[in-house]
Amino acid sequence: MKKRHQQKLVVISMLLLLVLNLPILLLFDSADAFFGLPIIYIYIFSIWIFSVLMSWIVVQRYYE
Repeated sequence: MKKRHQQKLVVISMLLLLVLNLPILLLFDSADAFFGLPIIYIYIFSIWIFSVLMSWIVVQRYYE
């Protein structure tokens, strides 16, 4: 893997560490619901899907 792709994956990991940190998570911990799901669940799963997609894009560019 090229060095720049490794660096991009490290940046994605650091951003995940930041956005999944407890003080940030507590901002979305409320009793409100969106389509019957708590806001914190939507936040966590959307961040997770975003990180998987971004990692997949970085890895796909490596193999091209």
